[in-house]
Amino acid sequence: MQDRVGVRELADHVGRSIGPGIRPVAAAFLELQPMLVIGAADPVGGRVWASLLTGEPGFVRATGPSQMSVAGGPAEGDPLAAALAVPGTPVGTIALDPRTRRRMRLNGRARPTPRGLAVEADQVFANCPKYLQQRRLLGARPPEARPRTTRGTDLTPAQRDFVAAADTFFLATVREGGADAGHRGGNPGFVRVVSPRELEWPDYPGNAMFLTLGNLTRDPRAGLLFLDWTTGTALHLTGTARTAFAPDGTRTVRLALTETRETTAASPWTWSAPAYSPANPPLR
Repeated sequence: MQDRVGVRELADHVGRSIGPGIRPVAAAFLELQPMLVIGAADPVGGRVWASLLTGEPGFVRATGPSQMSVAGGPAEGDPLAAALAVPGTPVGTIALDPRTRRRMRLNGRARPTPRGLAVEADQVFANCPKYLQQRRLLGARPPEARPRTTRGTDLTPAQRDFVAAADTFFLATVREGGADAGHRGGNPGFVRVVSPRELEWPDYPGNAMFLTLGNLTRDPRAGLLFLDWTTGTALHLTGTARTAFAPDGTRTVRLALTETRETTAASPWTWSAPAYSPANPPLR
């Protein structure tokens, strides 16, 4: 992918910042986060999902030079509950802080622990704030009923409207022996619902590493996570994705949907309305 787009030299430069160690500044960042997105493949059906883990700041922390520990686990009905119970599961994680428009990715191998799970890092790196919307954390909602999950194969009309209005989603991909979780952002409407079983989005220029699109060239399985930043509802989508290249050099990724899972009260946090990133391109 880097060669095809002509960014190999830039990618080589950026790639020097990727390593297995969790630096002190990264460890301090992790301890401030109230949420962590994690991506992996289900060990039974093989479907790839992106899910959300939440807790009071400090629930995620570095507990070794290349180890991240998470207190607690996935919510009831979470599509990655089975995967995270298997020692050695390849996972991709992203800690994204809407308050500061900072993000950090840590990919490695997860194992269950008595308090939750631990991830032994293979890749740790930060990304720039491009396409990140800024939000204020307003606090936690009063305790609600237990999370409730509904499944489907097509997007419902309400889900189609939700996706079409989104300014942010998270994207999980896999490769042989590894996984990755990334972020996609833009002005509302940048994700287009083509049909109840298809959606697409533009692939905006990023850090030139192409971890996501590189994975998809070898393994088209993908998992998407859309969050309702007010209610805490999570919409999980899984399917296969392909990238189309236009003559003008732009790229579009299209997902063919296999399954949907919508979970209420997946997150206890309530966030403000967004201040959109100045890097967001105008809608085409």
